[in-house]
Amino acid sequence: MTGTMRAPRSRGGLSGTLLVLLGLWGGLLPFAGPYFGFGFAPDDTWVYDTDRLQLVIAPAVAVALGGLIVLAAANRAFAMFGGWLAALGGAWFVVGTSVATLWDVQGIGAPLGSGEGQRLAEQLSGLTGLGVAAVFLAGLALGRFAVIGVREATKPDDSDSAGATTTQPLVYGRYARDNPPGPGPATAPPGDRRIAGKSRQNQ
Repeated sequence: MTGTMRAPRSRGGLSGTLLVLLGLWGGLLPFAGPYFGFGFAPDDTWVYDTDRLQLVIAPAVAVALGGLIVLAAANRAFAMFGGWLAALGGAWFVVGTSVATLWDVQGIGAPLGSGEGQRLAEQLSGLTGLGVAAVFLAGLALGRFAVIGVREATKPDDSDSAGATTTQPLVYGRYARDNPPGPGPATAPPGDRRIAGKSRQNQ
């Protein structure tokens, strides 16, 4: 059982790295985006309030932390916990703005873009599209860690592996001591031949 819980760290390398980058992007965009005229109102940098804490910072931390766990974990259960954490953070990016209105959270602000295309890009890259991408990558990581490879399921056994790679000499005659000593393959003694499953010496 212990062997099947182990997983190579490389299995979540790509998904974990991308999840960390998505978490950083989602958490920093509302605060640093106004430097480039891309983000959400107000048009000031590093503006903090509780709405942004609930709708941006919390899910961004969940996605980035889940990505770090997926990236570094060598234990299958721990890695899957990281995948679920990142998936929940991504899902909150998608539905958080709508659900949080139930307890009077107004949102993180309107998109700063003056054109329809830029406003759509800000909405997708900062909330909805970001969340969908995070959920997809988290699901991909969960699927990879849910699969147990043949090498991981097989318990290593030194004696079995040694026996499997060692060439055993052929046995001729009735007893193994009839074989000549040495590591090479044994040869049949002169005049010895197999008849009906037995050895018989020709006189």
